[in-house]
Amino acid sequence: MVKGGTQQEPKAPSGDAERAGRVAAWIWELGRLDAHDQAALARRGEVSARELCESAIARIEHWNPALNVITHRDYAAALQRAERASGEMAGVPWLLKDGLDYRGMPSRSGSRLYRDAPAGDIDFDFTRAFDRAGLIALGKTNAPEFGLLPTTEPLLYGPTRNPWAPERSPGGSSGGAAVAVATGMTPLAHAADGGGSIRIPASCSGLVGLKPGRGATLRARAPHMIEDMLACDMLLARSVRDVDWAMRTASAKPAAPAARGDAKLRIGVMLASLNDKLPHAQVRESILRSAQVCADLGHEVFEVGRLYDGPAVLAAFKTIWAYLARDVMLGARARFGAAADTLVEPWTRELAHWAESVALGDNDRMMHAIAEARSALEKFFASADVILSPVLDRPPLRIGELAPTAGFEHMMELMFEYVSYTPLHNMTGHPAMSLPLVPAPDGAPIGSMFSAAHGGEATLIGLAYQLEEALPWRDRWPYGAMPR
Repeated sequence: MVKGGTQQEPKAPSGDAERAGRVAAWIWELGRLDAHDQAALARRGEVSARELCESAIARIEHWNPALNVITHRDYAAALQRAERASGEMAGVPWLLKDGLDYRGMPSRSGSRLYRDAPAGDIDFDFTRAFDRAGLIALGKTNAPEFGLLPTTEPLLYGPTRNPWAPERSPGGSSGGAAVAVATGMTPLAHAADGGGSIRIPASCSGLVGLKPGRGATLRARAPHMIEDMLACDMLLARSVRDVDWAMRTASAKPAAPAARGDAKLRIGVMLASLNDKLPHAQVRESILRSAQVCADLGHEVFEVGRLYDGPAVLAAFKTIWAYLARDVMLGARARFGAAADTLVEPWTRELAHWAESVALGDNDRMMHAIAEARSALEKFFASADVILSPVLDRPPLRIGELAPTAGFEHMMELMFEYVSYTPLHNMTGHPAMSLPLVPAPDGAPIGSMFSAAHGGEATLIGLAYQLEEALPWRDRWPYGAMPR
């Protein structure tokens, strides 16, 4: 059988054995296929939609005890949906991030506040679009409390482990989603990004992670001023064509597939973080090698210095993030009273308390820094196409380094160093994408981040197609992730 991400048509195994037995023997081969290849099998009748989902369930149950990915299972309802699946991706299984509203499943947002939340009865246009396309949601994946950390270690569910190095985090906040796709549990999983939560787990787990620009996709949640400013949603995948399809499916307006041509781009390389610091040596080497590959493909690659006040932009993000935590605490106290202070994690509670020190003048400076950065980027993109930078300032953190109980002062310093690249694009609204181009010497993933002008999602995806061909990662799997 072909590997996921290829353009060849997959073929089912031959023989007259009972279909159930055949699929059972074929579970791991199916897990190597991307969504397009799985859908092709179902269209030809070589495997049913139900069997695609059954094989995914088997892979989930095999790996979940060691990696702690799944927070809610909806298998019975999913198999019923599979029986009547229709659409371009009919029967292809996917997983939803805990906290995304989906009819029939609870939303707990990784918080002990909502440990006993009932199944929800609302959804939004984003998930409806994928339902219409035939994807089958099997359940929900682990995420930190309210998505407020770049690791996935909620007290409610415990840590999700990185399949490349189980002592390390797969990133966050969409860490469970990333591990599901990295191990082939499902070819697609939903991720949401308010400060890097698509790109960070994609970088840590070896995936393609596209953060769309502000307003580029259908609504995935109820209106909220800060979340509408920062947050966006997309599907994590191993192949570029799967992400290309997901972007078109969820696009706020009709979109064609990204061009796979040989367009030559002007690509600026920016190594310094928002803190004006250089990244870890392994990250720096990975980005510079990625830049060389771009140059070898014929793109014009050049160094670019700081275009805006990086520390001011990061300070603005810190303020906004604290306001989100404060919103959580105010809502929790209104609903749960004094019990909220013991149910909410220490990080969330103390970040909310820190927000009380923000003065009105700080907000003025915050808005000025964001506006200045947005203007500077638009000026840059008027004469260039893409910026290449790190996703994170270092390789994936070890489990516990940013656990919600690790101590507030330590966490404030470490978190805003670790995520000192990705928040920029959430605040300015630009699209950005992490690609697993050049891993660390031990094989662990390190993402390379490419960003573009507003409306430049197709530019990023087109470049990603070129890089996927130049540095194919489809056969790069976590050690032992695919038993045979």
